[in-house]
Amino acid sequence: MQVKQFAALGAGVIGSGWVARALGAGLDVTAWDPAPGAEAQLRANVANAWPALERVGLARGASPDRLRVVPSVEECVADADFIQESAPEREELKLALHERVSRAARPDAIIASSTSGLLPSDFYARAVNPARCVVGHPFNPVYLLPLVEVLGGEQTSGEAIDAAMSFYASIGMRPLRVRKEVPGFIADRLLEALWREALHLVNDGVATTGEIDDAIRYGAGIRWSFMGTFLTYTLAGGEAGMRHFMRQFGPALELPWTKLVAPTLTDELIDRVVDGTSRQTNGRGIKELERYRDDCIASVMEAIAEAKARHGIED
Repeated sequence: MQVKQFAALGAGVIGSGWVARALGAGLDVTAWDPAPGAEAQLRANVANAWPALERVGLARGASPDRLRVVPSVEECVADADFIQESAPEREELKLALHERVSRAARPDAIIASSTSGLLPSDFYARAVNPARCVVGHPFNPVYLLPLVEVLGGEQTSGEAIDAAMSFYASIGMRPLRVRKEVPGFIADRLLEALWREALHLVNDGVATTGEIDDAIRYGAGIRWSFMGTFLTYTLAGGEAGMRHFMRQFGPALELPWTKLVAPTLTDELIDRVVDGTSRQTNGRGIKELERYRDDCIASVMEAIAEAKARHGIED
């Protein structure tokens, strides 16, 4: 599909990220958010993201000046080719919002939600023409990380899913088709399991928040940036590959290493997590840390792309 006008509903962290990515891809963007001061915050977020976007490469004509913030949902979506909703994760809110959005949007516009785990069959239930309604779940920062999980509800057409995936790819993303409607989709289910285990380790006094982060960023996290879990474990099996790995390490799955039920979020556990992460930030502000994060992500992406080119590896 040909997308020239992108509409963003919601201008928080995720919504701002979508706006920045769309602007960086050379699109015209309209945005709406009912929160006081939303426009100023959105423009500040785009400005903070722009150096990273310049580094990874802007499309012809890309400019923050192509952003227009409007006072109503109807004005935001009226001329949009593609609509991305990033409202808070409350099903009733999304249900009412999409009924309103779908009535105001053009009949051929694709409507997508950034929800991280709600099911589209539920919150698109009152939408007009739900065949064109999909989920496009991104990851923060949206303007740099390419992954977007794409799925439809019971009434979503295959053509709408294909069109959404094609659009996301056109703005530099890596769309991943989620085959079934399951809560949390794919990536967040994996991240949630890791998060629960991390909270248990803090709660049980095994490690601090900083030590747990070090265990990831100096170990598996480096591998994960270019080689996922299954391929990593295939190599761990040596020349015999995954079959040998499964035979050798499979029995460990029966051992009580993990606690997939989350610990109770007591005040003491919350204090430990907050105190630990406060020491990790060491007085640095969020915007400063966002720029550091963006620099690191761009560097890793550049390094992986260069290594793939040297070895002739294609995705």
